[in-house]
Formats: sequence, structure tokens, C-alpha cells
Amino acid sequence: RDDLYTEYVTLLNLMGKHEEAYKATVSHNFQTWEGAEGKITTQFKVSLTERAKSLIHEKKYGDALKLLSEAVSYPENLGEGRLEGTKDNDIYYYLGLCHEGLGDEVKAKESFEKATLGAMEPAGMMYYYDQPADMILYQGLSLLKLGNRRDAFSRFHKLIDYGEAHVRDIFKMDYFAVSMPDMSVFDADMDEKNVAHCYYLMGLGKLGLGRTEEAGKDFKKVLSIDINHQNAAIYLKQCGN
Repeated sequence: RDDLYTEYVTLLNLMGKHEEAYKATVSHNFQTWEGAEGKITTQFKVSLTERAKSLIHEKKYGDALKLLSEAVSYPENLGEGRLEGTKDNDIYYYLGLCHEGLGDEVKAKESFEKATLGAMEPAGMMYYYDQPADMILYQGLSLLKLGNRRDAFSRFHKLIDYGEAHVRDIFKMDYFAVSMPDMSVFDADMDEKNVAHCYYLMGLGKLGLGRTEEAGKDFKKVLSIDINHQNAAIYLKQCGN
């Protein structure tokens, strides 16, 4: 398998070994077939962002700021650049928290405003170049920081409403589609994947609304279907689980 090294980095992040994942990522020159389609750039950002979140929790805003500033760059060794449409709402939200913690309200506002950009409508199981669903969560969280509760809550409810409306959908494969995330589409239960995706969206929306206990149940449902759902595991921790 040409992508084994990428899977190794992903496993390190799944295990919470984010510093090891980062070191493994920056020390390897990735070829197109190893980490393309956003896979290794995602793991690079996870390795930095998760460490930064811990530092923010410890109020070490300056140290977190350095990691997040690196996370918005794409080192040449990763073998690909930023995908079209990538907004990095999560990174800019946490950058906003860092600037806020350091007392720089101007830069904090600038970061939160950047974190509100991008598509605001959730979608189904994504192609690799689609906007990740959790970017809508960070749009909403940033809007709250900017004092816009109406639009923030609208984002959260869009996630919940989409999940509830589509959780019973029957998947239909578009054989003329390109750039599905992986080839497992041919041997996986895509209806189950859809259920997991919908519960994930509902969990994100409830997390944004502060309904952490309910959100945690949704993320646990996702993980009962797909134990390797990285983001569900990340957000489950944010629910206090």
C-alpha cells in the first residue's frame, strides 16, 4: 500500500500522540500517491491544532499561537497545497481565542471574521475537495464571539436539521462521480456511512448550542458505526467524554 505512511500518521493522531504525528509528518517527503486528496494535510493540521487546543486550555496563548500559525501553512514535503475552498475556520477560530487571551482585540476580531467564511449549508458524505462539515460549527462559534447569536444559531440548527432530514436516506452511487474519499465505497455499507455522517452533523450542531450531553451521545453513535471516525472522537472529547 502506497499510503501506509499516511495511515501511520493518522493512527498516531487517533491515539492522541499529536507531537509524534507532527514529527512523522514533517520528516517525510510525501509523494502524490501517498497523501494527496487532502489526507496528509488534514493530519498535519490535526497534529498542530489539537496540541494548540491543549495549550489554550492551559492559557499558554503565545505557544498555541505559534502552532496555529504553522497550521495554516503547507510545507513542501507534504506534496500538495491548500485545496480549493479550504477556509481553515477551525484554525482561525482558535487563533482568535489566542489573540483574545493575549489582549489583542483587533487581531482577535480579524481572526473570528475569517473563521465565518465559507459555505454555510451542510452536505452529504463528502468528496475530498468539499468543505468539511465542522467548518460550519466554527463559523457559528466565531459568530457568537462577534456577538451575532442569530446567525450563529442558524448555523448550528442547519447541521441538526440536515442530519435529522437525511439520516434515513438510501445511498445511490454516482458512477460518473470523481474524487470519492477512498475506494472503500465498493465494499462498505454506504447506508451505514450515511447514518454515521448524519449523527455526526447532529452532534456538531448540538455541540455548538452547548447541548454537550446530547452531542456526546450522537458522537458515540458515530463511533459505534465507524470506530475510526477521527472527528467524532475529537469532538466527543470536547463534550467532556
